Amino acid sequence: MKRILLTIFTFTLLIKIPIMQAQEKETKILIETSLGDITIKLYNDTPLHRDNFIKLEQDGTYDGLLFHRVIKDFMIQGGDTSSKDAPLNTQLGEGDLGYTVPAEFIYPKLFHKKGALSAARTGDDVNPEKESSASQFYIVTGKIFTSQELDMMEKNRFERLKQSIINRLQSDNKEKVKELYKTGDRAKLTEFREQIVAEAETEAKNRQAEALFTEEQRNIYTTIGGTPHLDGSYTVYGEVTDGMDVVDKIQNQETNYNDRPLTNISMKMRIIE
Repeated sequence: MKRILLTIFTFTLLIKIPIMQAQEKETKILIETSLGDITIKLYNDTPLHRDNFIKLEQDGTYDGLLFHRVIKDFMIQGGDTSSKDAPLNTQLGEGDLGYTVPAEFIYPKLFHKKGALSAARTGDDVNPEKESSASQFYIVTGKIFTSQELDMMEKNRFERLKQSIINRLQSDNKEKVKELYKTGDRAKLTEFREQIVAEAETEAKNRQAEALFTEEQRNIYTTIGGTPHLDGSYTVYGEVTDGMDVVDKIQNQETNYNDRPLTNISMKMRIIE
């Protein structure tokens, strides 16, 4: 979508985000909402997102903004810079700050478990590097999955991995494919395509671990829950440490056809540690 999260119209990085010095202690931020307080911690493993979030908190960017997109058993999303004081009939999701944050995938260590804080972004068609929105974020609510459902996801992930390898090999050999087309030798063209598929299958098998869930992921996704289908596509850079009951209150709010809550849920932030 052109909206942020699972779409946001993003721009190329126009400004540099100052990187704070390495730190051991994780920063904690209190998000005060009209339904209660949520405490999040920002991971030091994702310094670009951490520092950007801290900067926006310090300059008051988030104060007065709304949780503008809420989908039960999926996530709650906020940070649209145009959402402050927005009339209830206004469609939100495109407000941002004019720059993006480079993706920081620390996978499989950081993944979309329930309570994960992640960055929204525009879709792959306009954002192949998967860069994050400067301001829009979401907190995962998700659902609990069965082992069988995770098995099926692994199969699908493996097939997508194999297809991505095929696409890369075809792109790397596009001149040769063109020449084979020109000669009209269908037998050689078929043989070459079969060669690419065989090479892709071998590489995919060697990289099969990329498609599998770790033991920790399986344990969490089958007991606590989350949104495993987002892993490796959106940057996870923090988590809720207190106030998950408030997150659940937000996700249970009645929404309109654009997933915007019918009652505004505003936020205010401050660093507490």
